[in-house]
Amino acid sequence: QNGVTTYLLSGDKLDKCKAIADELGIKNIYAEQSPQQKMEVVAALNSKAPTAMIGDGINDAAALAKATIGVSLGEASNIAVQNAQLVLIGNGLKKLPFSFSLGKQTFLTIRQNLFWAFIYNIVAIPVAAFGVLTPGFAALAMGFSDVVLAANSLRLRWKKLI
Repeated sequence: QNGVTTYLLSGDKLDKCKAIADELGIKNIYAEQSPQQKMEVVAALNSKAPTAMIGDGINDAAALAKATIGVSLGEASNIAVQNAQLVLIGNGLKKLPFSFSLGKQTFLTIRQNLFWAFIYNIVAIPVAAFGVLTPGFAALAMGFSDVVLAANSLRLRWKKLI
């Protein structure tokens, strides 16, 4: 639904992987993979597009580190948790879509804030250079505009997430 291509990358036997993939509607299966092979598959996928690897064991650690975003579960092995950039606790995988959505919205908010900060500086610096804008007022206006923009942006994004 979200335009994400899902792969099942596992060390388990092919017949077991096919049964799970059929149940979940996953078309791309890599079964009976060693940790080295998992890392190579993730590296190949990562060269085409940003990749998220979800793993919970020692055999997933290298692939988690190689992925754009390594995702582990809170109850996973210590090495998997250490190699992941995102650790899901509580309901585990049920929080994954929310986590990715929150990350996208945060990135969008940062981009918007940078855009408005540059616009502010493009306008304010020449005005200040001609003595129309005092430094104290400029600093206050910049801080206030950041707070207002961030609060409004987060409010709009939070409505989309809920």
